[in-house]
Amino acid sequence: MANNEEVGADKTNPEKSRVYVLDTNVLIHDPTSLFRFEEHDVCLPVTVIEEIDNNKKGTGEVPRNSRQAARWINKVISGVRTESGIQGIVAYPLAPVDKKAKGRLLIQTEFVELSNMPQGFDPKKADNHILQTAFYLKKTGGNAEIILVTKDIMVRVKAILYGIETQDYENDKVLDDADILPSGIRKLPKNFWEKLGHLKAAHSPQGAVYVIETQYLPRVLRSACINEFVHWDDAEKPFLARVIAHDEHAVTLRTVKTYDSAKASVFGIRARNPEQAFALGLLLDPEVDFVTLLGQAGTGKTLLTLAAGLEQVMEMSEPLYSEIIFTRATVPLGNDIGFLPGTEEEKMNPWMGALDDNLEVLLENMEDSGSEKGGLSGKGEARRQLNRYIKVKSMNFMRGRTFLKKFLVIDEAQNLTPKQMKAIVTRAGPGTKVVCLGNIGQIDTPYLTEGSSGLSYAVEHFRSGDSSLPYGWEHYGHIILAQAVRSRLASQAEKVLK
Repeated sequence: MANNEEVGADKTNPEKSRVYVLDTNVLIHDPTSLFRFEEHDVCLPVTVIEEIDNNKKGTGEVPRNSRQAARWINKVISGVRTESGIQGIVAYPLAPVDKKAKGRLLIQTEFVELSNMPQGFDPKKADNHILQTAFYLKKTGGNAEIILVTKDIMVRVKAILYGIETQDYENDKVLDDADILPSGIRKLPKNFWEKLGHLKAAHSPQGAVYVIETQYLPRVLRSACINEFVHWDDAEKPFLARVIAHDEHAVTLRTVKTYDSAKASVFGIRARNPEQAFALGLLLDPEVDFVTLLGQAGTGKTLLTLAAGLEQVMEMSEPLYSEIIFTRATVPLGNDIGFLPGTEEEKMNPWMGALDDNLEVLLENMEDSGSEKGGLSGKGEARRQLNRYIKVKSMNFMRGRTFLKKFLVIDEAQNLTPKQMKAIVTRAGPGTKVVCLGNIGQIDTPYLTEGSSGLSYAVEHFRSGDSSLPYGWEHYGHIILAQAVRSRLASQAEKVLK
C-alpha cells in the first residue's frame, strides 16, 4: 500500500527518478510549485489545466493564484518541447524559467480512459481523472516513482486505495506542529543568580541592563533571539527581562515594566501576568515595527493590542501613530451568509465582533476608574471619539496601498496564506507598526494547516529567515500568551471541547 508522506519529509528512494503529479489545489496554494521539486519531473494532468482555466476569473485569492499559475505554465511551454517517452504526454524543461528546477514539466494532452478505477468511483469527477493519470504514469512510466501531491485529504485517501503513493505539498511549511512554535519566553534556571552573582546592573531609563558574556551564558540563553523575554521565578522578587542584544560576545538583558498597577496601566488596562507585561512591552516599543501575538481566545491579545494602540494614538503629547487600522481575514466559521450591503466599513462590521467586545471593556474600565482618557466624558462621547481613531478596513482593498504612521492590527492572522501575509505586511510605510493576532489552533481557511499558515510562516522567517541575523531582527517581536484570563465556563470549554 502507498504511504501518505509529506513533501519535505522525503522518504522516497533517492536512487530512482520521480514524477510528481500535482493536484489543482497545489498550484492554487503556491503558483510556483512547478519549480519546487529540484531535479524531478512534475506532471500536470489535462484536468488540472482545465480547472486552472475555470478558476482564473475573479478578484479573490483563488482566481489570482490561478492566473499566476497559468502564466508560469505558459512561460514553461513557450520553450523547447522534448519527448517524454510516454504516449499522450509532452515534456518541457523547467530550468530555462527557474535554474533551481532541473526536471521537466510533463503535460497530459490526451484524456486517459478510466479503466481499473475501483467500483463506485464517479468517472465524471475531476479528482478521479487526476488519480487515473497518476495510475497511467505508474503503468507506463518505466522505473520512475509516481507520487501524487495534493492538499485534499480525501484525494490522498483515494490514492492510497488505488495503490498510488501520495504526499501533502509542504514546500512553504515551516513547522510540523503548532506546539513547537517558539513561545518568545525563556525560563531561567533556578541557580541563575548563584552562578552569575558577579553581574552588575547598568541603569537606563527603560530599566536595569545586564551584560552576560558568552562564556557565562546558561544553555537556555545561547540561542535566544533579540526581543525574546526571560523569566526567573521567585515568589518574593521575580526577574523579568528582555533580550535587547545578542552577538558572539555576549547577551544583553534589560528588565521590563510589569504594568500591573493603576499608575503603570496602559489606557486603564493592567497586565494580569508576566506574559501580558511582555506583550505590552513589545506593543509600546516604537523601535519594534512588527509584532506577532499568538494565544487562545481569552488570553488578552486583542484587548492589550487595542489598549497599547490607543495609548500611543490618543494619550501621548506627540502621538506615534495617527490612527489604528483594524482588519482581518474574512473566512466564515460556518456557512457564508451571502453578500453584505453598505460601505467597506459596514461590510466589515459583522466580522469585527472581537473589536467591539474589547472596546466595550475599555469603555467600562474607563467608567469604573473614573478616568477621562483623551479628555473624554460620558460613555457615548467616549465611544464616538474612539471610533474616530479606529478605522476598519477590508484586506481585499489593501493591494497597492502604503500606510504611513498607522497602528495596523491584523486579527485572525492564522487564516492568511504566506503570500497574503507578505502582501499585507509590505503595505507598511515609514512610522507604521504591524501587529498580527491569531491562534493557529483555530484555522478556518481550507487547505491551510498550523504549519502552512501565513502566521507561522511570518514567525519563523522573521526569526531565522535572514542568515546575516542569526539572532533575529531587532525590530521584530513575538510572544505566545498561554495563560487565559476568562470565565470558568470558557476555560473549561477550551479544556474539554477538543
